[in-house]
Amino acid sequence: MKKLLLILAILLLNNPTQAIEDIKKVNLDEAIDIALENNIDLKAAQLNIKVAKNEEKVANRLQNPSIDGFYFLGAAGWSEPKQWGLSQNIEIAKRNARKKLAQSNLKLVEKNTDYTTFDLKMDVREAYINLVASKSIQHTLEQQQDLQEELLQIAKNHVKAGKVPEIDAIQAEIALNQLITQVNTAKVNVKQALSNFNKVINSTTPILYDSNDKIFAEENNYKEMLTPNPTLNFPSISTLMDKALANRLDIQIAKQQIDIAEKNLTLVSRQRIPDLSISGGYAYQIGAHSDDGRFHNGAYAGASLVNIPLFYNYSPEIQNATIKLHQAELNYTSTKNKAIKDITVAYERFLTAADNLNQYEAKIVAGSEKLIDISLDSYEHGKSDLTSLIIMKQSYKSIIVGYTLALADYYNSWTNFLREINDEDFEINLNPNSEQL
Repeated sequence: MKKLLLILAILLLNNPTQAIEDIKKVNLDEAIDIALENNIDLKAAQLNIKVAKNEEKVANRLQNPSIDGFYFLGAAGWSEPKQWGLSQNIEIAKRNARKKLAQSNLKLVEKNTDYTTFDLKMDVREAYINLVASKSIQHTLEQQQDLQEELLQIAKNHVKAGKVPEIDAIQAEIALNQLITQVNTAKVNVKQALSNFNKVINSTTPILYDSNDKIFAEENNYKEMLTPNPTLNFPSISTLMDKALANRLDIQIAKQQIDIAEKNLTLVSRQRIPDLSISGGYAYQIGAHSDDGRFHNGAYAGASLVNIPLFYNYSPEIQNATIKLHQAELNYTSTKNKAIKDITVAYERFLTAADNLNQYEAKIVAGSEKLIDISLDSYEHGKSDLTSLIIMKQSYKSIIVGYTLALADYYNSWTNFLREINDEDFEINLNPNSEQL
């Protein structure tokens, strides 16, 4: 047994267990397509459409008939014929109303599914952006770590040459250790962002989806991130509001709920209309039971009104249906009012994020890069002290991380704007002399 365990251990060491997940790098477009095809929650939501279609068939049903038989026994059989036939209840003015209500419910389910689909696309965008931002921050901190290691070596050389006191090397090493902890935290953040990204995709396939790397550090990547260039001259929200409201799904859903409430009121009101019950069949009387001793046969037919609203006229149901219609109308007005405010806030946030990003790109990042190069060269040649350089490096690190966060905020603010208008292909009509996305 010990030998067997030893052999198994050697096999495991020489052939480590393969990861069950293959890593596949995707761009944003590909990630959205993969989520739409594989997302489990979306598949479950889409099944509601099939259920609603079956409900429409149920609403369009005809009442099933009944088989009737009357066989008289004893003395009653001498005077009454035996009867076999069918009876059928016929709904009057109800079936078509019920079918229209089911059709309206089907449209609502389809719109809710569209909403779920669109929301998934926006969730993928946000998760993708956050993943790329986390990677970019990790990359920035790793670059700073490399630079700090270089600085530590320079400080040690200066100490060895007697140019600076030993405290410079100690200070540089402390700064390096601090950066190492920040890099470790950044790596954990990337893992968490990667997990969240795959959680949003929510696929059962044994694939670990990953974003393209360093996309934030590349120029002209706004098109790949499906976002307008922040330098464009964006118009005011007042010129976009009508277009922004046109595809808003919650407004369409609220409007559809009014249609459902109207059709429900119609259906409930028609419960006051009596239904018709008809019956018919074959009747016969054998010769032994007839007065003249002959066999008699023929047909019978009958009709009656059923469910006559005499003792109960459905007034509470009609009143409730009327109230629900009024509620749906109020909800539509409220939804539209809130949508206008939400869109306005989202667009203002987007414009602010664009301004902040432009400030970083035009006035902060480039100057900071030049300043850190000058400071490092100045310390290396003994023209400045280490403390000033470390402070400068920490400021530069904060600026680069802040720039990455500003870029992520810009992408996310555009995604949030699209989420508010429910239109992923929305194009902003730019002011004159501006290029279009």
